[in-house]
Amino acid sequence: MRSLAFLTGYVICINLLGLFLMWSDKRRAKRLAYRIPESTLFATALIGGSVGTLLGMFLFRHKTKKRCFLIGLPVIVAAQILVLLILIRSPLQILFL
Repeated sequence: MRSLAFLTGYVICINLLGLFLMWSDKRRAKRLAYRIPESTLFATALIGGSVGTLLGMFLFRHKTKKRCFLIGLPVIVAAQILVLLILIRSPLQILFL
């Protein structure tokens, strides 16, 4: 049960980080300030923050004209959902110490 609580907390935090990064980059773009690299936004999505990053993309109307984000983020979300479904159906037990 402890591992499920840890995993839930991680997913919530990383998605909030993805949402915050999209908001921050949009704000920086408006102010012509130093921007957050796209690789950082994609890395955050890849390590579990894909839903928050995708939500931030549409909520803040940021990076919505970039094809790599319009296609890439939904593909990452779909891949993560597929991996999650495979893990749920697998007989393996995942424990966090």
